[in-house]
Amino acid sequence: YLQGHPNMNETPGVDMSTGSLGTGMSAAVGMALARKLDGSGRYVYALLGDGEIEEGQVWEAAMAAAHYGLDHLIAFVDHNGLQIDGRTKDVMNVDPVDAKFAAFGWDVQVIDGHSFQAIAEAIAKAKAAGTGRPQMIVMDTVKGKGVSFMEGEAGWHGKAPNADQVVEALKELGEDA
Repeated sequence: YLQGHPNMNETPGVDMSTGSLGTGMSAAVGMALARKLDGSGRYVYALLGDGEIEEGQVWEAAMAAAHYGLDHLIAFVDHNGLQIDGRTKDVMNVDPVDAKFAAFGWDVQVIDGHSFQAIAEAIAKAKAAGTGRPQMIVMDTVKGKGVSFMEGEAGWHGKAPNADQVVEALKELGEDA
């Protein structure tokens, strides 16, 4: 049930179908603002790709989140250095991601995005921060990690593997097809 752009009608826990790059961050800021106004204390989470943060809309949303002190907004950037058109540093350099979000008024952590423990610890730290600032978790990752023909390859950004490739990928990952 995980699609390229998750559908809120088909994916549990996804409250917003976005599609176009950057709109998810803007929607998350709106939801976090509503949560602040209603006093519910519930958290809003947003997941972005490092290619996606090339969009100006993301930075407008980031600025608004800091301005309004949306400390119940926890966002993640999948920082793998690749996007659909190639390496982010060649298309539109987004680095240093951590320093840019910090400059926009966010608390920022940089973690190993392949470690579930690191992710859980970063979320706990973000929730405990108490700084009145939105929280950004930059997850350093490798696209296609663990699959020889996918690892570090931008071409797999918007492409699904065929049946034979699925079998091979699962084998390399130590799973049964």
